[in-house]
Amino acid sequence: MIPVLDVSSFPRSAKPLNSYRKHWAARFGTAKFLPMSRAEMDLLGWDSCDIVLVTGDAYVDHPSFGMAVIGRMLEAQGFRVGIIAQPDWHSAEPFKLLGKPNLFWGVTAGNMDSMINRYTADRKIRSDDAYTPGDVAGKRPDRAAIVYSQRCREAFKDVPLVLGGIEGSLRRIAHYDYWSDKVRRSIVVDSKCDLLLYGNAERAIVEIAHRLAVREPVQSITDVRGTAFVRRADDDSGRGWFEIDSSSVDEPGRVESHVSPYQTTSEQAAQQGASCARDEAAAQPIRFVPNPALPAVASKLQVPPRERSVIRLPSYEQVRSDPVLYAHANRILHLETNPGNARSLVQAHGSGSTARDVWITPPPIPLSSAEMDMVFDLPYARSPHPAYADENGGHDGATKIPAWEMIRFSVNIMRGCFGGCTFCSITEHEGRIIQSRSEDSVIREIEEIRDKVKGFTGTISDLGGPTANMYRLGCKSPQIEAACRKPSCVYPGICQNLGTDHTPLIHMYRRARALKGVKKILIGSGLRYDLAVQSPEYVKELVTHHVGGYLKIAPEHTEQSPLTLMMKPGIGSYDKFKTLFDKYSVEAGKKQFLVPYFIAAHPGTSDEDMMRLALWLKKNGFRADQVQTFYPSPMASATAMYHSSRNPLRKVTRQSEAVDIVRGDRRRRLHKAFLRYHDPNNWPLLRDALKAMGRADLIGNGKHHLIPTFQPLTDGNYSSARRKNSTSMATPVKGGLLTQHTGLPPRAGVKPVAGKRSGGRGAL
Repeated sequence: MIPVLDVSSFPRSAKPLNSYRKHWAARFGTAKFLPMSRAEMDLLGWDSCDIVLVTGDAYVDHPSFGMAVIGRMLEAQGFRVGIIAQPDWHSAEPFKLLGKPNLFWGVTAGNMDSMINRYTADRKIRSDDAYTPGDVAGKRPDRAAIVYSQRCREAFKDVPLVLGGIEGSLRRIAHYDYWSDKVRRSIVVDSKCDLLLYGNAERAIVEIAHRLAVREPVQSITDVRGTAFVRRADDDSGRGWFEIDSSSVDEPGRVESHVSPYQTTSEQAAQQGASCARDEAAAQPIRFVPNPALPAVASKLQVPPRERSVIRLPSYEQVRSDPVLYAHANRILHLETNPGNARSLVQAHGSGSTARDVWITPPPIPLSSAEMDMVFDLPYARSPHPAYADENGGHDGATKIPAWEMIRFSVNIMRGCFGGCTFCSITEHEGRIIQSRSEDSVIREIEEIRDKVKGFTGTISDLGGPTANMYRLGCKSPQIEAACRKPSCVYPGICQNLGTDHTPLIHMYRRARALKGVKKILIGSGLRYDLAVQSPEYVKELVTHHVGGYLKIAPEHTEQSPLTLMMKPGIGSYDKFKTLFDKYSVEAGKKQFLVPYFIAAHPGTSDEDMMRLALWLKKNGFRADQVQTFYPSPMASATAMYHSSRNPLRKVTRQSEAVDIVRGDRRRRLHKAFLRYHDPNNWPLLRDALKAMGRADLIGNGKHHLIPTFQPLTDGNYSSARRKNSTSMATPVKGGLLTQHTGLPPRAGVKPVAGKRSGGRGAL
């Protein structure tokens, strides 16, 4: 349950973003665009940059682009910030473009993970990149965060290097890598960065910048929340810390002594008849104190103080060789994600003289509404850098940046998601605490779009975020919120402590659409329909005024087995929402339709589950044009299932029930084929599968059959004597992602494979 932001429920160690004394370079003022060349620096009167940000995206000065948010935030603190966007990574020369940074490098692969950006779920290379001018692929390397970090070191090796962005967030510990089908080391080790910032990084980056500006060594910055760093396993980083075996938090079952993953460096040395320097550092007796986060009735429970506790995870070598321990480590990581009670984590990499510990501090303190307003009120140009303009100063097909075109008239009203869907990366990156902007800040941004953004015709394309209707929702009790360790506030049902009042959102909608010059406000973000049905007034407001013919929602499946492992509500919640949606559409005199999204090949999905989903689709008149196949992004709980065949949502043991994993190209194709049951190209595969499943009764030419007996030939004729129009399902609908078979024009557009599920807004 964790959500709404009542900062009083969290540790007060975080300084407000606007409380720092500005760096001396603030005298240079604000740049229209952060410079991308020495010529631009000269025009600003700069002889050097304090910070240089390297990004895998084109530079768009807009609050939906991470490097712009971080750059503008640092600029507001008085630092001179330059940007190197999509550099040629084959040598270090392009990284010297702006000269040597005075303080540090800031490196990010971009708004999307570079591997998800380049490869499909079937590991095929994509032909486009929405974050590149002209939608051109290949402008960033694989594992861009690591490659960029290496080139920065080659360019100026003595400059501190700070890594961030979603690619870093999802790889902060040893993680399963889908593209190489193996467990890789923490990206902190592979990139050799000084600090990794995970999650939305404004709070951490501002503190680090000011500390480096007063010449504090980067190696001594080990106490900033939301960071990860590497230290020698035998140094004194553990001085004064209470180390806790992860097995005491969640026992994975019997482990043979000779492969115990829980031994500390000291214990390993003792077995060899030696001693460890860390023994002296931690020789003091452990003093247990009451846990202040627990209610009074549990005051007898004695635990080490959380702020000085660190949980030792199984080492990289152990999780690499043992999938059960990998699932266990993944579970512990997700248990320690509430900023109100999370403890630090440490994971060993290597042994002997090369042994290193990766330390991960607790998640950052969420931003207050005032701080969120500050972030979004920064002086963004709200357009791509002029370097991307054509000769007429505009943007033609070769210079347009699709990601910018998609969001140029949209407004982000909040961050985070407390849904906890196991396949989603929002939780690992932005967290479960909903951080909402004030209504006034949102209205100001809409007015700025209306008055300043070229091409605005009166329609706001989206007023949302990771989830459209979680604005200002959260736990009713700050004390419960700070102590909660549940992975979701809405699964298996909506928590009784979760506030579901949509009134603030309704009021914002009404105020926004009443603005002069605003003709229409659409909701393009995904909707959490199980929350929406708790507020019929919200559904009525949404359906009556903010749906442009189609509304996308994500049931993801119809069958309970995969839904349980996704932590998604049953299809009954969809039916309740559809009833309200249809009712209010009729009352508004509008023909509007739901566009449900479904996932193929998710862990725990059987062939029979997909068959029943296909029958549901046909019964309800839906045809999927493009389908989403499960994509194992690093660190997600569903990815741990995929790799280990265990369920990390429960205590992981050697005897844990195995999860059915959809592996291999043929079975993954079969699950996709069930979603596209209407496509003749899939009929041979489906016929063979249905016969093998003992469901040949679904093959035939009647309305109750899933697929026909005939097969179209390449010349348009059919291999059966049946006429072409013998079934309405013989010809697939073209163009739409998922459209009802009603004769309406197909919905344009494709649901992004990684988009808001694997990408994050506003993080370095």
